Amino acid sequence: MRSFVNVVSAAMPNLRPKLVTGFHRAMYSGLSIMLKDDDSAFLNYGFSSISPTDSKLELKSADEADRYSIQLYHHVASAWPLAGKDVIEVGCGRGGGASFVVRYLKPASYTAIDLSKRAIDFCRRRHKLPNLKFMQGNAEDLLLPSQSCDVVLNVESSHCYPSFERFLEEVLRVLRPDGRFLFADLRFREEAPDLRAQLQKHFEIVEEESINRQIVRALELDSERRVALIRKRAPKFLYAGMDAFAGVHGSQTFETFASGERQYLRFVLKPR
Repeated sequence: MRSFVNVVSAAMPNLRPKLVTGFHRAMYSGLSIMLKDDDSAFLNYGFSSISPTDSKLELKSADEADRYSIQLYHHVASAWPLAGKDVIEVGCGRGGGASFVVRYLKPASYTAIDLSKRAIDFCRRRHKLPNLKFMQGNAEDLLLPSQSCDVVLNVESSHCYPSFERFLEEVLRVLRPDGRFLFADLRFREEAPDLRAQLQKHFEIVEEESINRQIVRALELDSERRVALIRKRAPKFLYAGMDAFAGVHGSQTFETFASGERQYLRFVLKPR
């Protein structure tokens, strides 16, 4: 798909935003249809510490099945104190991260936004918590007041956006002057310098970290569960594609993370 988008975009650059948006909307809508309400509320690649001295994140028993995906949210969201803060998450997917942050990190309010109406409907059924609100919305046109939050959280979502620049402008608009943007996502190696330059145009980088090794370790540990879910829900002709999408051990996606061809980066940013 990436090659197809690049070829068409080279010939007709104006079509690229529509192609990217259409592809990701179709893919995630398809996943929303395929997955059932009692399946995992996470779609991210997960995170696992590679240091034996790191303490294990304490989770409630009901959350253990999603440990690796939760650990990714915890690693990104806990980089700045959220207790008592107004938080906006852009690209919340199935809402598992939003639920975790509200229950464990105790923000004053949490507004979770996603482009997919089907995903938001699922989130509203699955995650009913005080101070947690789900909204359908576009990352590039947030229907929220200016300077309305202390923190914007964005985890493994921005690579889907037609205009990353427009998204960053919206993040800057809704953040309060002393707020923080907690961001983590993947890019191909050749795209990473452009990502950093775009972030620095609007924000000061407080922290930057490559977490490829932790992503790879989580995928190694979680592959069996991911494969079982794919075999349970997907038709057989989609197995290979879904294995790659899920990053299971041995898939092309897994190998790009392991080789460093694909970079997974985490940032803490503050407005300039």
